[in-house]
Amino acid sequence: MEAVDKTRIMKAVDALFDEEVAFLAELTSHPSTRGNEQSAQDFIAGELETRGYEVDRWQVKVEDIRDMPGFSPVIGNYEDAVNVVGTRRASSGGASLILNGHVDVVPEGPLDMWDTPPFEPRIDDGWMYGRGAGDMKAGIASNLFALDALRDCGMGPAGDVFFQSVVEEECTGNGALACLQRGYRADAALIPEPFDEMLACAQLGVIWFQVHLRGMPTHAAYAGEGANAIEAAIPIIAALREMEERWNGAEHRHGAYEHVHHPLNLNIGKIQGGDWASSVPAWCVLDLRMGIFPGQDIESCKAEIETVIREAAQKNAFLRNSLPDVIYHGFHAEGYALGDDGSERAKRAISALEAAHDGVNGTALKQVPLTATTDARFFGLYADTPALVYGPASEAIHGFNERVDLESLRRVTQATALFIANWCGLERL
Repeated sequence: MEAVDKTRIMKAVDALFDEEVAFLAELTSHPSTRGNEQSAQDFIAGELETRGYEVDRWQVKVEDIRDMPGFSPVIGNYEDAVNVVGTRRASSGGASLILNGHVDVVPEGPLDMWDTPPFEPRIDDGWMYGRGAGDMKAGIASNLFALDALRDCGMGPAGDVFFQSVVEEECTGNGALACLQRGYRADAALIPEPFDEMLACAQLGVIWFQVHLRGMPTHAAYAGEGANAIEAAIPIIAALREMEERWNGAEHRHGAYEHVHHPLNLNIGKIQGGDWASSVPAWCVLDLRMGIFPGQDIESCKAEIETVIREAAQKNAFLRNSLPDVIYHGFHAEGYALGDDGSERAKRAISALEAAHDGVNGTALKQVPLTATTDARFFGLYADTPALVYGPASEAIHGFNERVDLESLRRVTQATALFIANWCGLERL
């Protein structure tokens, strides 16, 4: 295999960086919210084809993945859920690698709360603004242009590389799961989520669920004779908040979160209810998200959630005879701790990334536990593949004026190119 010329590789990234920024701006301009990812995937597939990769594009089908470990109940249909994988084959027998990124973005929210339109990316003071610029289209760009930089050095990875652009990360993770079902496997995976150039040593699991409440409608003039389904949600939420505090107790914590303040969060993400202002509401639906630690059993957590809701309902004169329904849709995600993987492959992968990060920054790579989830769990838990989460600095992800630090993106692209060289080895083109 060829020797790694760190300086030459970093300069190749620099030479391509204007193209990388233009690529990121184009990708960010595609409003790839759930169900609307196809135009962005068309763009990515075209870029991969231009580079000569083997391109695999397919529709994610629930029937193919529903019985696999890690499957999450779907929201809506998957008619437009399309994954794209570009494969670069090697001939030198080096370690293989998955470069994974998700193209779906969260809803943009009220447009009048953005300084500029969310899907019209702009650059200001070294930051690119736009929905998805940070989470995680910048990571997709760094994966692609790291490979481009190696190519421009006349080199390629000495092991097979699978460039994955997947859907559904923001609500189920089923896009990444579909890649496993499709047969894509490698010796390690890198996912450049926007976590400030630090390596995620652990991530939480996530459960999404709905609580359906029924009331007794009547005219507002006689409200005392009815039962208000929206107001009935208040004690349910209070009981779940008490559960949230119990789960955050020191005796329940995974070791990676020993010193993290309140790592598990219950989020009341959405509430709908009632029909109009002059009727006591007959229905209410809460959409909630709850975090869990690595190692916590999802089914046991669901059972406790249901018990808490049922016991709270028993204290309500109306609800005890009209118990709420709990419905699960979206994330059924286990937590994953890279730090718990004591395998030699995991140690070698982490060491390769540490060397790459130090080569670019001249500093040691910091490791942090995430209070969010990523697609890393699929590789780490279900494919015996150490999954490294390491990406650029970003701000306001899931918020207004989402943005990514372009100089951080440059460094991450350089580090990614060096990591590929360290992990896969290099062969001359």
